[in-house]
Amino acid sequence: MKPYIVEMTSEARVDLKSLDKSQISQVEKLIERVSLNPLPKSEGGYGNALGNIGGNNLTGCCSIKLRKLGIRVVYKIVREGGIMRVIVVAARADDEVYRLAAKRIQARGI
Repeated sequence: MKPYIVEMTSEARVDLKSLDKSQISQVEKLIERVSLNPLPKSEGGYGNALGNIGGNNLTGCCSIKLRKLGIRVVYKIVREGGIMRVIVVAARADDEVYRLAAKRIQARGI
């Protein structure tokens, strides 16, 4: 399987840069590994499929987490283009991350 192209929103790039260097390295490695198969686990991939979470419609999005660091990455899969679009990279509580993702998706029309 050909890896998906990773696209990061400008906000996700800012999120990533706000982490320390060792965290950035670990997040980048995780994203690179997941890009080999970013589909939801139900389809044999690495992602945790999201839906309607706490009133935030994240259907079509997936999340991955670096448990030791408490950092969650929310991304959307664009199947026709083979794109993994990273929306949020954050070390925040789940509900905050999902609320932020929904806000960014709505603002960008993703």
